[in-house]
Amino acid sequence: QVHLVESGGGLVQPGGSLRLSCAASGETFSLKALGWFRQAPGKEREFVLTISWNSGRTYYADSVKGRFTTSRDSAENAVYLQMNSLQPEDTAAYYCAASRRYDLSNSYGDYDYWGQGTQVTVSS
Repeated sequence: QVHLVESGGGLVQPGGSLRLSCAASGETFSLKALGWFRQAPGKEREFVLTISWNSGRTYYADSVKGRFTTSRDSAENAVYLQMNSLQPEDTAAYYCAASRRYDLSNSYGDYDYWGQGTQVTVSS
């Protein structure tokens, strides 16, 4: 089992930045990738980006390329999501997810563990 806890959400003005963290615990040795998804009210959960747990390779959704970046700290079993140039359409609950089976997948069903989510609101 793997347990994921997100932190760092909040309210930010358009154009601002936020940094989300995802702390993983448990059988992290079994992981292949950690990903971030988001879900706005009334919308389906949307892929944001993913990072390979071992190699550090990344894969971003087109909607966040050039604005969001991710990094991992293997020693701390943590992954970070740096969000810059935030816009109101980025408002959503952001979820950290971990996959034991797939590396760099953008598919919701390929992730085995999920955090509780952290709310990001972009508004003036």
